Amino acid sequence: MKKRHRLKLIGITYNQIESGVYAVILEEVNGDRRIPIVIGYAEAQAIECKLQEVKTPRPLTHDLMKSILDNFNLRLSAVEIYKMPNGVFAANLIIEDSEGDLRMIDSRSSDALALAIRAGAPIYTSSEVLEEAGFRPKSNKAIKENEEKSREEILLSGIDSLAVAPTIESFDNLEEIITNDNLNPDSADAEILEFLANFSDVEIERQIADFAAAEKYEVAARLKALLKKRREQ
Repeated sequence: MKKRHRLKLIGITYNQIESGVYAVILEEVNGDRRIPIVIGYAEAQAIECKLQEVKTPRPLTHDLMKSILDNFNLRLSAVEIYKMPNGVFAANLIIEDSEGDLRMIDSRSSDALALAIRAGAPIYTSSEVLEEAGFRPKSNKAIKENEEKSREEILLSGIDSLAVAPTIESFDNLEEIITNDNLNPDSADAEILEFLANFSDVEIERQIADFAAAEKYEVAARLKALLKKRREQ
């Protein structure tokens, strides 16, 4: 990779068009270009759990990977995101051993990102990838110029064909809403925050712990993010 640009992970979209499809958004450090990378449910769950610091009763796959690195005195030095000829994003894990030697390991981009945020490793990409796949959020010009939108662009193009969230009656009902792919995420979040107004922070934190204990990590992470949002208001 000739010139590297550092990226930061700024979040995951919940406005999925296809069931079980998410997009993680990376933004250029000291810049405004963003790269959307489509990932699956399991990887989105793993990333969101770490972002929201949801405690799981047993280690998730990427927690296990981080533990293995630590126990063998290995360090994830960096993650390099690249784009394959078929348009799919992939990554190289740059692993440093105890002698300071570096090894490169091929990885799916989603796994690399989930591991990077656990290891605190920097994420990089090339100028070519930024020029080809990057976009500036204040302009939709690049999207409009493409006759065939990629799945990444669809996720970010603002198409609102999703249903409105129903009234929440219980935390069980809340789980159904969070895991429903057909609901408008903004409408659902507003409805959930209104429901949470009936409970104290301690009660909500107890529910988050219960969802995590039941391995319902997506629900726990979303609920924790909304609790944080409520505290900041």
